Amino acid sequence: MLLVDPGLFIGTAADLSDRQALVEAAVTHILSVDSVNPTLLLPADGGFHRKWVNVLDEATSDLLSHMDDCYVFIQEAVNEGQAALVHCQAGRSRSATIVTAYLMKRYQLSFSEAYHRLKRVKQDVQVNSSFEEQLCLYEAMQCEVDTSSPLYKQYRLTKITEKFPELQQVPRELFAVDPAHSSSSEVAYRCRKCRRTLFRGSSILSHPVGEGASAFGHKKSSNLTGVQCTSYFIEPVQWMEQALLGVMNGQLLCPKCRSKLGSFSWCGDQCSCGRWVTPAFQLHRNRVDEIQQLNIQK
Repeated sequence: MLLVDPGLFIGTAADLSDRQALVEAAVTHILSVDSVNPTLLLPADGGFHRKWVNVLDEATSDLLSHMDDCYVFIQEAVNEGQAALVHCQAGRSRSATIVTAYLMKRYQLSFSEAYHRLKRVKQDVQVNSSFEEQLCLYEAMQCEVDTSSPLYKQYRLTKITEKFPELQQVPRELFAVDPAHSSSSEVAYRCRKCRRTLFRGSSILSHPVGEGASAFGHKKSSNLTGVQCTSYFIEPVQWMEQALLGVMNGQLLCPKCRSKLGSFSWCGDQCSCGRWVTPAFQLHRNRVDEIQQLNIQK
């Protein structure tokens, strides 16, 4: 068990067995980032405030979604003048990820700065590559898990693709509300043929522009001039649900007139600009119209 910051320790599962050391370190909060139930190591009624984030140390695990909650839990101990212990099995990857996220948020540090600060205290920490990507995304979101952010939405979709390759179930919360059944002043996009509202501006998941025609070197056509994005890549919307379940790819049809709007692929697809997007839910721009609300003052 090592002191990383005032009121914050990092350790291993074995540290839970040394109750005397925990008391002497003024540890009142124990944050377990582990797949093993911590009550098997330390009884739940041991007088400590407990939080358990049940994750494996593997690429498909999601720690990003827990970073803000973990920060609040640790900060409770710090604010009370006590201390928190963050641990996993070996104290190298999962716990190191949460501690790094805490340092980033508390001191407004970049991932690199916070991670190196932790490494100066505990040289054997080694965050896995997926957790490293999540920490970089946390930095890009200004150390605030914003579930409405396009960055976060794309991340969640990617995690679902990794975790449910058979796609027999997709959490309902991943689907945006069908705009045809709700009112909003937000920019809307309608089917060009039947005028049915399909999605709103907040559902668009933008991506960096690709390399253009050079990204299509694997295709034989000499007419490829991919420079601009000719499709909208969006989060899945409720009207798509039946089409998406149980299959890896397919067409996206207007739920009203059944005209073809685009396609989807859980394995990803290439935008006309050359960028690969995974997973991809794309509607062709020439099949939809952008509708903006006008405020008319009398």
